[in-house]
Amino acid sequence: MKVALIQQRAAASAAENRRNLAERIAEAAAAGAELAVLQELHDSFYFCQTESTDNFDLAEPIPGPSTEFYGEVARRCGVVLVTSLFERRAAGLYHNTAVVFERDGSMAGRYRKMHIPDDPAYYEKFYFTPGDLGFRPVRTSVGVLGVQVCWDQWYPEGARLMALRGAEILIYPTAIGWESSDTDDEKARQLEAWRTVQRGHAVANGLPVVAVNRCGHESDPSGATRGIEFWGHSFVAGPQGEILSEAGTDACVEVVDVDMRRCERVRRWWPFLRDRRIDEFDDLLRRYAD
Repeated sequence: MKVALIQQRAAASAAENRRNLAERIAEAAAAGAELAVLQELHDSFYFCQTESTDNFDLAEPIPGPSTEFYGEVARRCGVVLVTSLFERRAAGLYHNTAVVFERDGSMAGRYRKMHIPDDPAYYEKFYFTPGDLGFRPVRTSVGVLGVQVCWDQWYPEGARLMALRGAEILIYPTAIGWESSDTDDEKARQLEAWRTVQRGHAVANGLPVVAVNRCGHESDPSGATRGIEFWGHSFVAGPQGEILSEAGTDACVEVVDVDMRRCERVRRWWPFLRDRRIDEFDDLLRRYAD
């Protein structure tokens, strides 16, 4: 399968972001992409650097204008498309939601982000209610997609549950970067940890992993910090954690060949699902096993 990673610097308006993304998706389709993956909250700047009720105006219902737009782009380009939207479910109830579109433009399914961070410059708990759709993959014409979102990528449980429910590939739209006061050594450690934990999901589950991150500097509207430098480095790892392709720190479109048949062979060599001691895992349902 040919997978397109579309890594982009955000613009100020939703209209400009959508126009730029539509051009990049068409470029990827012309290069043979069957599946295109966008970054987290791609229609706007990363607004979670501050807590402001005005930012809820960015949210839209699903279905709504954004799903209509991206559904038409998927149909026109003939690709399965993974998007990341700010969902208005009801007044005062919002989610960080990935929506997957089929080649014909219809919605194949959605996933609501389960793990919500609350860190300096990542005040997502102010905006997003934790997801309630579970870790359920989306069935599409190109395969069964285990889609999660950003902070979910640090948790092996979500990846495992997607795999146990038949996911054939793990996908993470992402918005992660460095704080301006981080040292170069600390920046290197953070990037390598982010890359390594997701490669671990690939190895542990015998599945490819696709992570598509934002790139570029986005200022803090409050002026409390010097903003976030989103580090890019979108990548695809194979089922043994091997890096198949990795982007740099700037905007790009990467179309990557992923051998989906290899997963079957890898799982026969390393039968981790066979050897799991499910009779001894009860403590995983506790906050801390003390």
